[in-house]
Amino acid sequence: MKLKTLVSALLIAAPYFVNAAQFTLTDAATNTDVGNWKITNSNLGINAPFSVEKIQLHGGKQTGVDTLVINNGELEITLIPTRGMGIFNVKRHGKRILGWDSPVKEIVNPAFIDLESRNGLGWLDGFNEMMVRCGYEWTGHPGVDENGQLLSLHGRAQNTPASTVVVTIDEQPPYTITVEGEISERTFKKAELVTHTSFSVTPGSNQFAIHDTLTNKADYDDEYQIIYHSNFGHPILEKGAKVTAAAKEISPFNNYAKKGLKTWQTYLGPTKGYDEMVFNLKPIGDKDGNTLAVLHNKASDTGVAVGYNIKQLPVLTLWKNTDTRQQGYVTGIEPGTSYAYNTKYQRPLGLVPTIKAGESKHFDVTYTVLRTSKEVKKALHQVAEIQGHKKVKQVSKPLVDLTKVH
Repeated sequence: MKLKTLVSALLIAAPYFVNAAQFTLTDAATNTDVGNWKITNSNLGINAPFSVEKIQLHGGKQTGVDTLVINNGELEITLIPTRGMGIFNVKRHGKRILGWDSPVKEIVNPAFIDLESRNGLGWLDGFNEMMVRCGYEWTGHPGVDENGQLLSLHGRAQNTPASTVVVTIDEQPPYTITVEGEISERTFKKAELVTHTSFSVTPGSNQFAIHDTLTNKADYDDEYQIIYHSNFGHPILEKGAKVTAAAKEISPFNNYAKKGLKTWQTYLGPTKGYDEMVFNLKPIGDKDGNTLAVLHNKASDTGVAVGYNIKQLPVLTLWKNTDTRQQGYVTGIEPGTSYAYNTKYQRPLGLVPTIKAGESKHFDVTYTVLRTSKEVKKALHQVAEIQGHKKVKQVSKPLVDLTKVH
C-alpha cells in the first residue's frame, strides 16, 4: 500500500521512515507547534479505523494545555503532552473505563502549579490523571533531603511539558500508532535527566503500552527514582472489588495501614472519614522478570491488568483511597524503583538507584482493559502462574518507622 499524499496547513510531516508515516506536532528546538490537528486511517488509506487528534484546551487553569486523543476503534485514550506525557483517562464505547474522579476537575497547566506550596504538596493541585510519572530526579513524599533541599511530592516530571511530540503510524499491519515525547529535567549544577517517552497502541486492541528511556546527559553520575502512579476508580473500583498481584511480601506503609493488612486485596465502597492506606509489595516475576497486577470489579467481569518487569521496576506500591466519591474514590497500582517514602528514607533500603554519566535506563508498562469475565479470569490465571505455590508473606512492621521521623 502506498501512503496517500497529505495536504494540510496544520500538519508538519517529518520524512517518512520505511513503511511508516511520521508527524512532528511539537518541537521546542525549532519553535514548532501545529496547533489543533487530526489524522485518521482514511487520510492514510488504511483499512483499520483509528484517529489521532491534538486539541488545545481553554479556560481556567487548563488554558494552554495540549491533549492528544488516540481512538483505535476500541479504546479512546487521552494523553497530555503538557503534563509530562501522562494519560488522563481511557474510554470505551464513549464511557470512561480507566481513570477516576478527582476534586481537581480541569487538566491543570503546570504554569499554575507551585510544587513547593503546602510544604511540598503543590503537586496535588493538578493530580487527576490515570497514569502519572512520579520522578525522575526524585519521587515520594515531600521532605527535606540530607543536603537540606526540599524535595516536593513525587518529583517534577508530570508537571514538565514535553519538548517534542511526534506521532508515527506504521503503514503495514497491525498499523501500530506510536506517540513519542521528550521530558527534560535540567537544572544548572543539579541534574540533566532526559526521558524519551513512547506510547503505543494498535487499532482494535484492548491493550496499550508505554516504553520510557531515561538518560543521564550530564558528565557526572546521579540518582534517579520513578513510580508509575496508575490510578483507577469507577466503574472498576467499587465495594467488593479486588486486587491480585504476584508478590512475595507485603507490608504496611505506616502504622495506620496495619489494620488493613489482612484485607489488603479487597475494597470498601466510598467511605467518609477513611484515610488513605498504602502498602509496600515486593513483587515476583516469571523467568524473564515479567509480572502482573490485576484489579477487577465485584462481578469479575470488568478490570485492568498492569504488566511490568521487576528488573526495571523492582517494587510495587498499592494505594487505597476509598474516601467519598467527591473527595476522590480511587486506588493506585504503582510499579516503581522506589516506594512512596521520602528519598532520604529510601537510600538505606537500597531504593535510590544511580544512573551513570551517559547511561540510559528503560521502563516498560503495559495496560490491558479487561472487558469480560473471561478476560478477567485469564489475567488472574497469569498472576497465579507467576505466583506459583508461594504465599504472599504479610509483614506487620512498616519498612520505615515514621513515628521516629522528624
